[in-house]
Amino acid sequence: MILVTHIFVALASIVASTYAFFMPSKAKLRVTYGLTALTLASGTYLVWSTHSPLLSSCITGLAYLAVVFSGVLAAQRKLAHQEVRIKR
Repeated sequence: MILVTHIFVALASIVASTYAFFMPSKAKLRVTYGLTALTLASGTYLVWSTHSPLLSSCITGLAYLAVVFSGVLAAQRKLAHQEVRIKR
């Protein structure tokens, strides 16, 4: 059951970061941060509880983080540009 939850939360965080990129807001970024933290926590628990090979799990986790954080950084940049435009 935890594996299904882990996969669902990971996919939801990718969707949330994509959504935050196209329509940036602080609330959407916070949701993405929370989903990413839940994914990392459930992934850590899965590795610990199933004694799965750490190297393959870490490589997959790093690839996931690269995708999500790229979306988050791009969304943060777009949000910052929008806030500067509004202040002018």
